Amino acid sequence: MDLVRQTSAGDVLELVRTGQARTRTEVGQLTGLSRTAVLARVSALVVAGLVLPGDELTSTGGRPAASLVFNHEAGVVLAVAVGRSRSQLGVLDLTGRELASDSRDHAVGITAAELMPTLVARLTSLLADVAPPVLAVGMSISGLVDQVRMVSVDSPVMRGWDGVELAPYVAEITDAPLFLVNDAQALARSELFGRPDPPREALVVKASTGLGLGIISGGRVLTGSAGASGEIGHSKHPRADELPCRCGATGCLEAIAGGWALLATYADGGGEAAHIRELAAHAVEGDTLARRLLRQAGRDLGELLAVAINLLNPQTVVIGGDMAIAFDTYAAGVREAIYADGTARSVRDLDLRPSLHGEHAGLVGCAAVAIEGVLAPASVDARLR
Repeated sequence: MDLVRQTSAGDVLELVRTGQARTRTEVGQLTGLSRTAVLARVSALVVAGLVLPGDELTSTGGRPAASLVFNHEAGVVLAVAVGRSRSQLGVLDLTGRELASDSRDHAVGITAAELMPTLVARLTSLLADVAPPVLAVGMSISGLVDQVRMVSVDSPVMRGWDGVELAPYVAEITDAPLFLVNDAQALARSELFGRPDPPREALVVKASTGLGLGIISGGRVLTGSAGASGEIGHSKHPRADELPCRCGATGCLEAIAGGWALLATYADGGGEAAHIRELAAHAVEGDTLARRLLRQAGRDLGELLAVAINLLNPQTVVIGGDMAIAFDTYAAGVREAIYADGTARSVRDLDLRPSLHGEHAGLVGCAAVAIEGVLAPASVDARLR
């Protein structure tokens, strides 16, 4: 936080919420604000219900100081993670604790006009027993997104969503702001949220029906100039050669290692699975073909991932998405390729691990986007005006 400029009430909330300041005195020491200015800002936050006066702390001399406590029950956020064949919904408090959730499969290729009304109905049902107000909605979808217009842009996975404004659907439930990201970036945000030791430099793989990559640098998720960072699934791979990809191009990594491609190969080999989740579950159960396909998919991903590792030198590679159900098998292939193709210095201390939140990572990531968006100092200050 930039404390050179005049510290606002939103900045004070950030200090309290993150545990940097526990009392008015500590707020003053960190910001340089006068006692009167600190009192004014804290009072505004108390009136808004965002801060609660806590217990008196042990005195080190003089009158004991009353603690300041972030009120995580001041409101809730809605999390909406929409994938190619499944939607996960959740209501979470301001610490990211799940209060209610609902996960359901839907038809592949379903359009926004078909799915969004059902999501609205399901969210309305989840909110039936929730008392605190909705402060924000965090939503993720596959492919590129326009975070100004709140629309999907050029997604080969969900063509019936391109250019469809999603905010009007959300407005049927709440007038709270909508924050939209793509699914790989949401997964990366989940790795940073609510933990004392978040990775500073990491690559976060979303390996499901499609393949995406979240990039964490300096403790922040990078989105790129057009929000298009991490499009590893549609990077060219020599083994894909001229194989057609669902994006309309040929030779993409997804054409050999995406979940949709693995399912086709699995079916050709006599296997039965309707979704990549099922194929991964079969691999865990010992299905030889499923294990072989996932391990090779891990190798194929790892060959391109090694380039990113050499360029960015992350400390951690996180594997999430449905293929992570069979983490040991899939990661073995990834590890084999990155250690073969990565530079010695880049891979020497590299940590390869599954996503922190498992199958709930999408919801946690969406909640993180909503919470961090609505509780950002500028957003809090706008709310208090």
